[in-house]
Amino acid sequence: MMRIELVKRPQQSALFSALSPFIALALTLVAGAIMFSALGKNPADALFYYFIDPLREVWSLHELAVKAAPLILIGVGLSICYLSNNWNIGAEGQLIIGAIAGSILPVVFPAFQSWIVLPLMLILGMAGGAAYAAIPAWLKTRFNTNEILTSLMLVYVAQLFLDWMVRGPWRNPEGMNFPETRNFHGYAILPEIWPNSGRAHWGFVFALIAAVALWFMLSKTLRGFEVKVLGQSPRAGRFAGFSSARMVFFAFLVSGALAGLAGISEVSGAIGQLRPVISPGYGFAAIIVAFLGRLNPLGIVAAGLVLALSYLGGEAAQISIGVSDKVVRAFQGMLLFFVLACDTLIHYRIRFVGVTAKTGEATQNA
Repeated sequence: MMRIELVKRPQQSALFSALSPFIALALTLVAGAIMFSALGKNPADALFYYFIDPLREVWSLHELAVKAAPLILIGVGLSICYLSNNWNIGAEGQLIIGAIAGSILPVVFPAFQSWIVLPLMLILGMAGGAAYAAIPAWLKTRFNTNEILTSLMLVYVAQLFLDWMVRGPWRNPEGMNFPETRNFHGYAILPEIWPNSGRAHWGFVFALIAAVALWFMLSKTLRGFEVKVLGQSPRAGRFAGFSSARMVFFAFLVSGALAGLAGISEVSGAIGQLRPVISPGYGFAAIIVAFLGRLNPLGIVAAGLVLALSYLGGEAAQISIGVSDKVVRAFQGMLLFFVLACDTLIHYRIRFVGVTAKTGEATQNA
């Protein structure tokens, strides 16, 4: 019999580590061209509509900022989780709960109209996302449950809860029986960055501020050092007096709060009401963004723009060359696969181990 093992390389190439995201992107383009050819589409046309056509108009740049904002916000929050070795896969659910919590004022109390409504909505959105993220954190620290499973399963709970709310108690009484809430009033709408020039709203500014703030925290503060130490060596962190349980809550609360902020920013900035579906999967796509940005908040800004471009390009490709939205998801999945594969092969080497069935002795073949 033969088994495959990954062995950590004693010395890692700094050059290839830096080039890893670019190598992954290049491999994705090659694999994407092959996929489009297999679908009977011209690869050059498909890649043109994916990556060039969306950048030719000013309004497209605004749309790029709209789509990049939630990806960056969620991605920088996830970077804290992953650097501390806490695997939050449920940011999509935290986004949804943040959107619901932040919408309480304009939906339940529409008569309350004041300048303070929007700040309260943003605070409620962050609080809702953080509270929802605290559930898998508590389950991990209290019962040692797997946070990957619990955070992921809670996504479906949040989606069903949103669907029930907009079809039931929060359905717009004047909405012709459509499953949606009432439209938000003017005080509940997130302003545009450049009024009357495009849809880009202040959610993109929040994303940039969050990225810079978390970069500073990770690189310049003791808490950032604690995140990295506990993520790389929990035993060393315990010797240094750091608490693993407190770090679990810290990472999940920060991640959930930013996902909740992304949710309420998306609802109040881009949509203007709650609907059964408020996200095309930003919470899952942000995992790609986090790793493509090498878990560096500043790198995540660039990665968020790249993946947002793939969303815009996917929409353009659907219209122009008639591909399915499933192709867009496959393209993003290939990007994540190649990012993880490149990082893995740069830091580890593959070893084939032959195992003798009778004696159980292993012979190694490098």
